[in-house]
Amino acid sequence: MGNSRKPINVLILSAGRRVELINCFKRAKERLKIKGSIVAADASELAPALYFADINEIVPRISDNDGYIKAIVNICRNFNISLIVPTIDTELLLLSERKAEIEETGAKVLISDERVTRICRDKKNTQEFLEENGFLVPHMLGEAELKNPEKLTYPLFIKPRDGSSSINAFQVHNAEELGMYLKLIENPIVQEYIEGTEYTIDAFLDFESNLITAVPRVRIATRSGEIAKGVIKKDREIIEDIRKLMDKLKPIGHITVQCKKTKRGIEYIEINPRFGGGAPMSIMAGADSCENLYRLLRGEKLKYTEKYRENLTFLRFDQSIMLNEEMKREYEYEGSYF
Repeated sequence: MGNSRKPINVLILSAGRRVELINCFKRAKERLKIKGSIVAADASELAPALYFADINEIVPRISDNDGYIKAIVNICRNFNISLIVPTIDTELLLLSERKAEIEETGAKVLISDERVTRICRDKKNTQEFLEENGFLVPHMLGEAELKNPEKLTYPLFIKPRDGSSSINAFQVHNAEELGMYLKLIENPIVQEYIEGTEYTIDAFLDFESNLITAVPRVRIATRSGEIAKGVIKKDREIIEDIRKLMDKLKPIGHITVQCKKTKRGIEYIEINPRFGGGAPMSIMAGADSCENLYRLLRGEKLKYTEKYRENLTFLRFDQSIMLNEEMKREYEYEGSYF
């Protein structure tokens, strides 16, 4: 086992509104009596999560690939970072491609290998991977089918191949709408629309891709693609299917999987190889990915566990903070928006 007294500093990238996640890392660190800081980085000084971290840093936008990576490397060296945690889809491929370069600083990037990232970041690749490995997915329409929109069965669902946060993702009710969305959305995929109970599964795997926790939760309500209300359910069928999926995919870290239970079975919608916005629900239920990461960094060996509570209902809400003239946090206000 590693030296538990050695400071472990964690860098949260694209911190944005991830206040819950930062607080989860803080609580895990305190619970384990680990020394270290939470560093939050974002391109905007108005990202709320910056003001809940121990240290905050402003970095270039991800579109400035070299500048973004250089800034991360500098933060790692300046603050002796042990772990880098990405939080949004658009940085994942860049981080997986430049992982070796960043890890020369001694920090570990919580990113799956480039093969996994390319499968997950392109929804067509995700669909093909799932089909090839025997998992159920909604039928994806080919070019020949789309040439005869009047003959299709509606509703359908359309979304960008590399989309995120449900941006430009729409249910399609007729041929006229399909034509409009095909012109509007760049690089779209079109699938049948499936009816069923929608689940998000938070899976956590160690650095050797061994599954440690798998937590299904029913999505009751969403906002901007993120869960707003949910219920933890130990659905045996979903848990066993996720175990098979993770064994085939072999990602690392916290993985967010979306699926629906339909009359045909468990049908997968997408896989996001990162912490999802609703991850704190599973963490607070007892499947604590933040604590697991600290334990792994201390050199501990983890085993698969289902020691989390089920039938817990989570209702997410917004908070407001007030910054003074020097952009320092002064007050925090709470308010429910759901």
